[in-house]
Amino acid sequence: MKTDILSLIDIKLLVDSFYGEVQKDAVIGPIFQKAIHEWPVHLEKMYAFWQTLLLEEHTYNGNPFPPHAQLSINSTHFERWLSIWCRTVDTHFEGKLADEAKWRAEKMATIFTSKLKFMRG
Repeated sequence: MKTDILSLIDIKLLVDSFYGEVQKDAVIGPIFQKAIHEWPVHLEKMYAFWQTLLLEEHTYNGNPFPPHAQLSINSTHFERWLSIWCRTVDTHFEGKLADEAKWRAEKMATIFTSKLKFMRG
């Protein structure tokens, strides 16, 4: 039986599972492999990011958009990212915070796509 996202342990399961799938993905995997040089450092940052958003434990400081602005990515990449994220959430969790994790990811994908389109004219 699935439970909701309740702790940092759950966040780590979600993030690790998600990036495990991302690394194997033919569309976005190569982008992540090229952009992320130190996976443990990136994963720790993602744990803190999602811990802050979902558990309201303020462990993340930063702006997630600038690193993405440097990449050759577009709405197709964000659609794949969101699809993998939602599938990963649904595989492991259900409940209010699981739904919020998907909602927040959808909003981020929309905002990042919009910002990139604006920046690129």
